Amino acid sequence: MAVIEYPLNALREAGRMFALGATVLGMAFRRPFQFREFVEQFWFIASVTILPTALVSIPFGAVTSLQVGSLTQQFGAQSFTGAASVLVVIQQASPMIVALLVAGVAGSTICADIGARTIREELDAMEVLGVSPVQRLVVPRVLACVAVAFLLNGLVSVVGVAGGYFFNVLMQGGTPGAYVASFSALAQLPDIYVGEAKAILFGFVAGVVASYRGLNPKGGPKGVGDVVNQSVVITFLLLFLLNLVITGIYLQVVPPKGG
Repeated sequence: MAVIEYPLNALREAGRMFALGATVLGMAFRRPFQFREFVEQFWFIASVTILPTALVSIPFGAVTSLQVGSLTQQFGAQSFTGAASVLVVIQQASPMIVALLVAGVAGSTICADIGARTIREELDAMEVLGVSPVQRLVVPRVLACVAVAFLLNGLVSVVGVAGGYFFNVLMQGGTPGAYVASFSALAQLPDIYVGEAKAILFGFVAGVVASYRGLNPKGGPKGVGDVVNQSVVITFLLLFLLNLVITGIYLQVVPPKGG
């Protein structure tokens, strides 16, 4: 019986999480919009994620460039090092780095904050006063995660590409002109669009999952710590799954440049 009950509970939780996401989308365009709360959350999330994101993107771009450069040298295709490295950073690495840091740093804080308010019955008091906790607390936090993820994705793309360019030219003797020319020959605007779309979706998922777990803690203060850990793990799993699905669809729908 327990074997059957566990997947049913998981499906119920997934359905409620999806419903919360739909509610957030609906309330995002409903007045009154909590602009001050949005700005405060945006500034907080940006302040705790900008530096770690930039520091992570530099070695990631360097490792990607070095590895790709080594492989292309073995196949005698050094001229494609720039294109391969940059496309990997823009399409895959940049949105994933941003999403993981937003979920791990900001998402855990959001979950802990809302969870603490829940066990103190602040949300119940808000409902008694006729104030929607979702509109007042969840919507501005989710939108702040989306906005920060969107902007940070551009930062990570620039820093990662610059780091890859620097290490390829400096350590592997690559030609600057060939690095840039190969990228412009194979890359296209949809590559940038899909990276930004991933960042927006990943930021939304991170904010919704963190908020949902914070709204449903169990077991008092200890339960808040448990849901924080759960929100991070669930978000990471969902992000990798979504990245796989989006990448598969993109490669099937958008033809390669020159194809």
